[in-house]
Amino acid sequence: MKKLLILISGLACMSCSSDNDEYVPVNEPLVFTIPENFPDLQYDITANPPTEKGFELGKKLFYDGKLSSNGFISCGFCHEQRFAFTHHGHQFSHGIDDKEGTRNTPAIQNAAFMTEFAWDGATSHLDLFPIIPITNEVEMGETVSNVISKIKADGDYRKLFAQAFENGEVNNENFFKALSQFMVMMVSSNSRYDKYVRGETGGNFTDEEVYGLEVFRQKCATCHATDLFTDNAFRNNGLPPNPTLDDQGRMEVSGSESDRYKFKVPSLRNVAITKPYMHDGRFGSLESVLNFYTDGVRESETLDPALQNGDTPGIRLSTEEKSALIAFLNTLTDEEYLNDERFAEY
Repeated sequence: MKKLLILISGLACMSCSSDNDEYVPVNEPLVFTIPENFPDLQYDITANPPTEKGFELGKKLFYDGKLSSNGFISCGFCHEQRFAFTHHGHQFSHGIDDKEGTRNTPAIQNAAFMTEFAWDGATSHLDLFPIIPITNEVEMGETVSNVISKIKADGDYRKLFAQAFENGEVNNENFFKALSQFMVMMVSSNSRYDKYVRGETGGNFTDEEVYGLEVFRQKCATCHATDLFTDNAFRNNGLPPNPTLDDQGRMEVSGSESDRYKFKVPSLRNVAITKPYMHDGRFGSLESVLNFYTDGVRESETLDPALQNGDTPGIRLSTEEKSALIAFLNTLTDEEYLNDERFAEY
């Protein structure tokens, strides 16, 4: 494990104790650990190093309905920890006034290692990611300026901002930095798979799981690459467009025809408990997902080359290979992460 302990002047503040005149820390920096089987960190942690008070503030904001126009919908409303911070059982995210979105809620995990966020990559910076749900009219339906005004009027928040940041200001920058500090620390890296590849106790695989890993590496790892299980790319996986949504995917952000129907490759970590699947949540089981890849991939001009296999696009998988793949995918469930009290709602 590589550990990063970031100390920036003013963040590890010291104050004088009235009892013994000894200096005591009031906002300790947090240790950020990079798992040894993970790729390089992408978030610039030196520009916003997590601290105890910053993390506490970010967590409070994450679970606070003040971020929405009706005072009820928080980030945590659609991102439930026990389901890897997805909206379990909902095909589309639900927001204010029970309005329904058009995409399935993605998991929140290992965000500090990601380069793009949202299904269409609407932002490439974690600090800016919360703007998307906050201002979306069917999610939180609020403006950032209104959110800041509500927070400024709250004495508890003013105190937390003063403790978390050197300038103590309740402003846009500190608001987004606090949320990022919370999400940066949300690292899922202790599944049975992780223990298996790191040779740790508890990492035993059955013969079927070993076979499933072999099949995965041969037929799935092109897109679900590294131990993040995503290459952070945008790809058209051949999913027939939903006729009622007309979701153009990455093209809606880039404006390029070459990006039509391309969506971000999701991480497969904790995938066994994050159904339904795909950007529009159309599949309710892993079996259905694998059946799609063998029998349902649709040809189009932007279909990913990895799925263009002769006359029949898709991935050739036998019944035995599908069973083994599902057995392997179940090893990616990280119970420690799903039950980590640091991230739990108060």
